[in-house]
Amino acid sequence: MQSTLWNVVTNSVKPKNVAFSKRILETLPSRLYSTTHDADLVVIGSGPGGYVAAIKAAQLGMKVVSVEKDPTLGGTCLNVGCIPSKALLNNSHYYHMAHSGDLAERGIETGDVKLNLEKLMKQKSNAVTALTGGIAGLFKKNKITLVKGHGKITGVNQVTAMSADGGSEIINSKNILIATGSEVTPFPGIPIDEEQIVSSTGALSLKEVPKRLIVIGAGVIGLELGSVWSRLGSEVTAIEFLPSIGGVGIDQEVAKGLQKILTKQGLKFKLGNKVMGAEKSGGIVKVSVEDAKDSSKTETMECEVLLVCVGRRPYTENLGLEELGIEKDQKGRIPVNAVFQTVIPNIYAIGDCIHGPMLAHKAEDEGIVCVEGIKGGPVHIDYNCVPSVIYTHPEVGWVGRTEEDLKAEGVEYKVGKFPFLANSRAKTNNETDGFVKVLSDKSTDRILGTHIIGPSAGELINEAVLAQEYGASAEDVARVCHAHPTCAEALREANVAAAFGKPINF
Repeated sequence: MQSTLWNVVTNSVKPKNVAFSKRILETLPSRLYSTTHDADLVVIGSGPGGYVAAIKAAQLGMKVVSVEKDPTLGGTCLNVGCIPSKALLNNSHYYHMAHSGDLAERGIETGDVKLNLEKLMKQKSNAVTALTGGIAGLFKKNKITLVKGHGKITGVNQVTAMSADGGSEIINSKNILIATGSEVTPFPGIPIDEEQIVSSTGALSLKEVPKRLIVIGAGVIGLELGSVWSRLGSEVTAIEFLPSIGGVGIDQEVAKGLQKILTKQGLKFKLGNKVMGAEKSGGIVKVSVEDAKDSSKTETMECEVLLVCVGRRPYTENLGLEELGIEKDQKGRIPVNAVFQTVIPNIYAIGDCIHGPMLAHKAEDEGIVCVEGIKGGPVHIDYNCVPSVIYTHPEVGWVGRTEEDLKAEGVEYKVGKFPFLANSRAKTNNETDGFVKVLSDKSTDRILGTHIIGPSAGELINEAVLAQEYGASAEDVARVCHAHPTCAEALREANVAAAFGKPINF
């Protein structure tokens, strides 16, 4: 088996890793090459990528073991990420509508509106509990064995699950899948206590609404959590090193439009500035800020709570990678080939711990096609067709290329735009902020990118993803009948504009 494994290794890794990997394989104990296995696949991590991969593998007839270090399944997304944040975003929006007078303008008079933060948090927790429990039920249904503990790869075909009490369990497996996700990136010199200086995790469970909240970073997470606490009554200021909001990949016209809308809602932005440090003093956090281009321009800002949102980093420590010769890149990610193999062919990796956007749905898709590949199926993902969403209000959704991308690449393109102000459903709902923007190839009309800021953008973008995945032209979407009145008609109109030069209803 060692010889066979080595033959696969030499055909799948970069030359500089070959000699080292060969030495590792030659020195590993022979018992690790045993043809007797406890499982066909061990998945380390039960986040969106890991649990979906485990279920798909079981459905394909594989004997699967999932190793999870946390008390509940679902990873960051379900426990302290996507799910709880969306619960707070949704319910804080209802509160804002009632408290700001929006409902009164619609003829709904509510009287004195009060915030019960404890109940708001309880509803969030109930959603998390239901969904994490649902994964446990799916594991049972699909006969997946769950082993609690920190998973460490201790051999080419072996994972050791180390429990908090010092115990351990060894699982031998034909294949190993690393789906350990990511963790909050710390800010140098600013220790997080999850009370006054918090990460996204702490910001999801604050016990009271801070009078002032400063957010370091105006990317997706910073904008979403900043929106939550702004709606609930906090004075929110986001400090961003870049000259625009929304993070990497957002179309700049959309970013400017979103900033304008959020500013109107009460959020404040300090762009092109960097945080130099922060210190707690008498219940206040003092934040030192410096202009990114001119270090002589400094100021000290104060807040009751400081939220650090400078991104996430791969969770790849203490996995046994170095011992096996699996080198990480400069960002701590695990290099893999086109079928998600590491330098050791039966050890795979997906999700946040490899290259690409840190998105739950990206990890899910990788998990599915990875295990299909293990079973001999084709492995393909078009990363240009992976959507992104910011769940502010209005929402932002996009897929494919931005105008900035196309200009940099020298691609000739057409632009089709349609404002929600001219969309009948958006007008009846009194949610007219934003627009749809479609970019198509100038010569072929093939859709290259779609960018939406407006009501239900996170839902609408999926139609654009489907069209782009199947190589549709703007005219293809323009000629598809859409139900009336719906916000989806704005997407059709933008495609009409891209294909024929002008929309119908604007």
